[in-house]
Amino acid sequence: MAGDLAHNARVWNHWLGGTDNYPVDRAVGDRITAMYPSIGEVARADRAFLGRAVTHLAGAEGVRQFLDLGAGLPTADNTHEVAQRVAPDARIVYVDKDPTVLAHARVLLSSSPAGQTEYLDADVRDPDAILSRLGRTLDLGAPVAVMMLGILNFVPDTAEARSLVRRYVGATAPGSHLVLTHPTLELGGSANEEAMAFWNENATPRITARSRAEIASVVEGLEISEPGIVSCSRWRPDPGSARGPEVAQYGLVARKP
Repeated sequence: MAGDLAHNARVWNHWLGGTDNYPVDRAVGDRITAMYPSIGEVARADRAFLGRAVTHLAGAEGVRQFLDLGAGLPTADNTHEVAQRVAPDARIVYVDKDPTVLAHARVLLSSSPAGQTEYLDADVRDPDAILSRLGRTLDLGAPVAVMMLGILNFVPDTAEARSLVRRYVGATAPGSHLVLTHPTLELGGSANEEAMAFWNENATPRITARSRAEIASVVEGLEISEPGIVSCSRWRPDPGSARGPEVAQYGLVARKP
């Protein structure tokens, strides 16, 4: 039984059109959609941002290692699929503690023959335990892209969120990158705030929104790539593509000097 509360990974899966969810997830997801109709656009924009960011890092930046923290349920164009499309020898480690995600982790392990993927059943808020287990797949002495998409919003204390970023990025080599998305109340209007409050009453984990300034403080010390901290739908859109809506989810890519 799924329980009385909807869960983020499954609701997100529902918004992306997946089937790995329960009635309670669909009910909460549909209620939020009724309150804030563009939430589906947020989910799709976040996923599209992942694809563009990973393509850029594996291509222009030459990154061959990716640490995807809070991987979520597998869907189309997972991190390893995007990265290995550009660089077949790319290596990816996924991390999540959700048992639903663990049950589908085999999809995340379908590496190209030249590359490698691994899944760790672990809590993102325990970086020491995770970093100590990466040696089988990743070389922290070479650049790594640390992926934190829609994760720090589940860490209510901004000082702890900053500490997590510093711990993970601090363990990587110079030339590594951080890829981050985060919900905000600075975009999306009052309906966004109402929908987030409804989520926190009816789903888990609870969400904390942050401003652009707060997110900038979390990544302090890193070199934020152009165009900066922007709605993730506006981060380096594909050339020739139609200008999509500005969604209430910031996105950024930053480099460790």
